Amino acid sequence: MKALIQRVSQASVQVNQQSVGAIEHGLLVLVGVEKGDNKTCADKLLHKLLHYRVFSDDDGKMNRNVQQVDGGLLLVSQFTLAADTGRGLRPSFSRAAPPDEGERLFHYLVEEANKAWPNVATGEFGANMQVSLINDGPVTFLLEV
Repeated sequence: MKALIQRVSQASVQVNQQSVGAIEHGLLVLVGVEKGDNKTCADKLLHKLLHYRVFSDDDGKMNRNVQQVDGGLLLVSQFTLAADTGRGLRPSFSRAAPPDEGERLFHYLVEEANKAWPNVATGEFGANMQVSLINDGPVTFLLEV
């Protein structure tokens, strides 16, 4: 699994001009599910999301995680993260999990995140989503598990 995380001061997702998820400060997480990913991968990713230290402490150093700053998680499915861009000028999605597998694992990740942390919002799997954010920093990292 891959996750592109962005530290945000706010982020939201709309589908058909309706808000489906929003957070104030926290992490916008674009999640890509690849072939061969499983629940163990999702569990490891969730652990990283909740404990990865990308928020500043009192000295301005990245020493705090999303839980320590009482931030939100906005989880958004993003199959294009699984693209193979190594050859040519058009991405290949042969590494991406089939839609039913991707949806199952994404929903599992969301379910587990909701058990572990009270401030979780999501987009809508497979929908055409409009994502708005204010990247704080900017701070962006690619996590792979």
